[in-house]
Amino acid sequence: MVTYKKKEVGTFLGNKVLLKLIIFVLFANHGALPSFITSYMEEHQLDPHATSIVIDSHLDTLTKVIDEETWLPTTDIGEETNFESDIPKLKTGGIQVPFLAAYTPGFYDNTARSLSHTLAMINALYWIEENNPTDLQITSTTDEIFEALGEGKIAAVPSIEGAYSIDGNNAIELLKQYHDLGITTIGFTWNYSNALGEGAHRVLGDQMKTPSSGGLTELGKEVALEMNRLGMLIDVSHMAESTFWDVLEVSKAPVIATHSGIDALHNHARNLTDEQLLALADHGGVVAIVFYPTFLTDTGNATISDVVDHIDYAVDLIGVDHVAIGSDFDGATLPSDLQDASEMGKLTEELMSRGYSTMDMKKILGLNTLRIMHDVQQMGEIVESEGMIEIIPTYKMGEQISERTPLLKAELKGEIPQEDDLAVVLDGVAYPATFAEEDSTMYFQVEEELKEQFHVVTFVADSERKTRIFYVK
Repeated sequence: MVTYKKKEVGTFLGNKVLLKLIIFVLFANHGALPSFITSYMEEHQLDPHATSIVIDSHLDTLTKVIDEETWLPTTDIGEETNFESDIPKLKTGGIQVPFLAAYTPGFYDNTARSLSHTLAMINALYWIEENNPTDLQITSTTDEIFEALGEGKIAAVPSIEGAYSIDGNNAIELLKQYHDLGITTIGFTWNYSNALGEGAHRVLGDQMKTPSSGGLTELGKEVALEMNRLGMLIDVSHMAESTFWDVLEVSKAPVIATHSGIDALHNHARNLTDEQLLALADHGGVVAIVFYPTFLTDTGNATISDVVDHIDYAVDLIGVDHVAIGSDFDGATLPSDLQDASEMGKLTEELMSRGYSTMDMKKILGLNTLRIMHDVQQMGEIVESEGMIEIIPTYKMGEQISERTPLLKAELKGEIPQEDDLAVVLDGVAYPATFAEEDSTMYFQVEEELKEQFHVVTFVADSERKTRIFYVK
């Protein structure tokens, strides 16, 4: 066990990043801070918000980054915007780890269109990273988060809200492609029901909003188990209660509600009942409390105090180890006294005023989300590739092309496998690839015209994979 002398405390407490890493590594597993550390923090009045890893498990900012018609990224959040969240606001508010959601409400009976829209927002995140290399890094594991924080960068975690891009034809291969792209968390439904299960509003996404029934579908069960295998978090926010219970029965890993409220405080289809909260915690899961006033109060108006009322209730019911925060910035209205991400520190002030300990605040602000992320990924069965083959796709991430029947091509270097071990996956459908010895390339010729704008291609050579999003003009 690592120990520190009291005279050394000031040195590492003065290094915020080092402090965050030490706290997580030593104490995140339901532990408590040693008294000499808490005493030092109190004596020197160190801000618990500034010395925490602050994680927000749900932001919808990517929906505002893309153009409404082309879905191409147009607004760089590296600069000040009129959004509720951008890089300057995240820095001011001390939010180092935002879960940036690729949200789609679903284009009813049009999986390809929903896929294109989802990919558009994932592509936008890569575009943001490319434009802001010193300020933001896409991260998908706790190790990558620590790496980014150590370099003073925002650790952006990609997630999906509404899996309307997934159906029986593409499910498993598309999940692998999402995993390749760094997606850590997927919410099966938004409010509308789909091929995976019933959504919170218990209706289909057609114009008539036809009532639906049932919980998790057979395909939904397959997807849940594959996500377990891939080490991806299942998000139970926006699910119908029947779907929630089915997921908990099927999933071998803990699950997260990335932005939900407490039903006992305000009855709403998007909130979790006491029974759900207890089961979630018993399963090792986490509920992240949302900031949306509609989910918090009967009046539809709210303050930070109302947010912390929901936190208090969850902590009292299921314990502090299972509670986190998921604001819904850029996807909802906000409390009157917390209008954007720059004001996140006010939440910590309210927690302090209610007597939360330093460690309990750190857990709510981020450690609990880190813990479940780490636990779920540790339970996954993905084996790292040996790196014996290098795959160099022709397309760069997000590249725009004019061909609607493109030749999908990648150069191979290293130990070239048999042609039977080569494949090209396009939009979740796998095809055999052809190998050309003269230039060491693998390729697949698309024959049917691509109708949508955004597509995802993966080149598979034995256990090695390379995935790219591309845009058809």
